Amino acid sequence: MALRHRLIRVSPATVWSVLADGSRYAQWVVGTASSKPVRGHWPAVGAALEYQVRLGPVRATNETVVRRCEEGSTLELEAKAGVLGTARIAIELRPWGEHCLVIVDEHPLRGMGGALHNAGVEALIQLRHRAMLARLAQVCEAEAQRPRRALGTVTGPQGGEAHA
Repeated sequence: MALRHRLIRVSPATVWSVLADGSRYAQWVVGTASSKPVRGHWPAVGAALEYQVRLGPVRATNETVVRRCEEGSTLELEAKAGVLGTARIAIELRPWGEHCLVIVDEHPLRGMGGALHNAGVEALIQLRHRAMLARLAQVCEAEAQRPRRALGTVTGPQGGEAHA
C-alpha cells in the first residue's frame, strides 16, 4: 500500500475544485497524457474518465471510475490499467489551518498488478505519488492565484470588464 501526503498551501475547497474537474485530471496525474469525462457527472459515484498514457510511440487508453465520493473531502477511484489490472486510489483532503493536507493511498485491486506488487514497485509508486502531489500543488496554487470576477460583471470582447 503506497501512502503519501502533502500540505498544499491553499484551502481544501480549492483543491476539491481541481479534483472535481474531470477535464483537469491529466494536469496533475503523472503518466497521463490526456483525459476526458466519458460517463456520468464527475466526481459522482460511477462517473468515469478516459485517459491516455503515452510512452514514446506507444499509446494506451484506459479508464478511471469514481467508486466513492464525499464532496469536499474524499475521492476514491478505481484506475484501470489494461493487462496490469486495476488499482484503488483514495484521495483524502483534511483542513490544516488555512491550508489542505492531501493524503493519497494506492494499492492494486485486481489483476496482474497485485501479483507483481513488491517493495520495488511500492518504491516506484511512492516516487510517482511525490511527483503527482507536487503537480497537484502547482495546479491548485495557480488556481488560487487566478483573479475572480465580481458578481454582476462579464468579460468584454477585449478581456475588459463590463458591468451588467
